[in-house]
Amino acid sequence: MNRKAYPSDVTDEEWAFVAPYLTLMTQDAPQREHDLREVFNGLRWLVRTGAQWRMMPHDLPPWAAVYQQTQRWLQAGVFEAIVNDLRAVLRLAAGRNEQPSAAIFDSRTLQSSPESGHRAGYDGAKRRKGSKVHAAVDTLGNLLALHITPADEQDRAQVDELAQAVQEATGSHVELAFVDQGYTGDEPAQVAKAHGMRLEVVKLPEAKRGFVLLPRRWVVERSFAWMTRFRRLARDYERFPETLAGLHLLAFTVLMLHRFALLMVHHPISS
Repeated sequence: MNRKAYPSDVTDEEWAFVAPYLTLMTQDAPQREHDLREVFNGLRWLVRTGAQWRMMPHDLPPWAAVYQQTQRWLQAGVFEAIVNDLRAVLRLAAGRNEQPSAAIFDSRTLQSSPESGHRAGYDGAKRRKGSKVHAAVDTLGNLLALHITPADEQDRAQVDELAQAVQEATGSHVELAFVDQGYTGDEPAQVAKAHGMRLEVVKLPEAKRGFVLLPRRWVVERSFAWMTRFRRLARDYERFPETLAGLHLLAFTVLMLHRFALLMVHHPISS
């Protein structure tokens, strides 16, 4: 790397973990024009800073190369694979079982932009037109599943897709999902039961005053707060919902990689 490093650059420890996932062709392949690590650094820089593709700094690979490689990674599902494997490693390091038995479901609404406005919906509760990011995390805040809908889609209608994705990711280990009151009703409960899990609604205290930290559910709120560190995810700037979902997967990859790297520093694996 013949340039001054950006804070968003991947570290040596992180790169050692992700390189096998990202290498879809050999380093000496004739199609390989730019260093793969620098391409990954370019994608991390863009998602962290929130810049436009064409605003990629000149000391990083050309924006078109980064964009094209990003689409290849998304289509190959590499970030989803990285997240799944990192989740298992981090859970074991925390003294937990490799696969969780409980999850938390929730959604966040992102304001639309001119690029995403054609597929936006209006969220009456948030008074915002845009897209909803529906996510499931384990009790440590690690991502289990994620998908995108217009903002006018109801949370309870997403239980089927989320529950199925969670069970596929964990080998049907999840038995319980904590949710808010947007998931109440017999239908979502029956849908979850069909996937082998029970929904438990965590309600606000009746005498609420100011901010209240809800048991269990605060974990997914923290995960969404982590996403605000990535300015590209502050609004829905993407033309396609698949790209928005993929960039969320990348953001979780970056955050979980950082935790993994810290783990390796404090608890190195002996040879």
